[in-house]
Amino acid sequence: MRKEIAELWNFIEPYVRGAGFDLVELQWGREGGGWSLRIFIDRPYRPEDGPRLPGATAPDPLFEEAGVGFEDCEQVSRDVSAALDVADLIPHAYALEVSSPGLERPLRREQDFRRFAGVEVKVRTTEPVEGRRNFSGTLAGAEAGVVEVECDGHRYRVPIDLVAKANVVPDWAAEFRRSAGSGNAREDRAGDESDPRRRRGSNKPSSRSAS
Repeated sequence: MRKEIAELWNFIEPYVRGAGFDLVELQWGREGGGWSLRIFIDRPYRPEDGPRLPGATAPDPLFEEAGVGFEDCEQVSRDVSAALDVADLIPHAYALEVSSPGLERPLRREQDFRRFAGVEVKVRTTEPVEGRRNFSGTLAGAEAGVVEVECDGHRYRVPIDLVAKANVVPDWAAEFRRSAGSGNAREDRAGDESDPRRRRGSNKPSSRSAS
């Protein structure tokens, strides 16, 4: 992690946690004619929490916590923007964007890799690991600072310190089925304006501000 990004991460993370979220990724740099600061937030992952079905050893996906909403991003944006203004950590103008991780969720910390064990991922390293720098396969887990990826019939052990970029590969078929199911549910309720479960608004939460 570059020094300036590490400094921003260490400064911003307490405010994100204070709002009840995890800081997933931070991107900082010049874009076009100005500077841009993007932070991605998610709800904390606690596999030991949550309701379980009878006989289950972990929370059922049916009871998964709601994702990050637009209002959540707005709150974090206000908190972080105010803190940065007071600290004067960035002495020039910049654009701030806060959003949810999205389907191609970035993976940075060891706990992120542990959380998504068993899913398809892409990993790129700063230096070759066993003769390669790009890995596309199943995330087998992470422990003691090492990520394990099953790729091309081999399990690679990649030190997290060498990971330049890593992200989840979306299961588009599953997302399509989920979206189709949600659409059917909305259609079933379309005629009932009094149904409190009906929600309006964007499903792409983001917040922009300038300092």
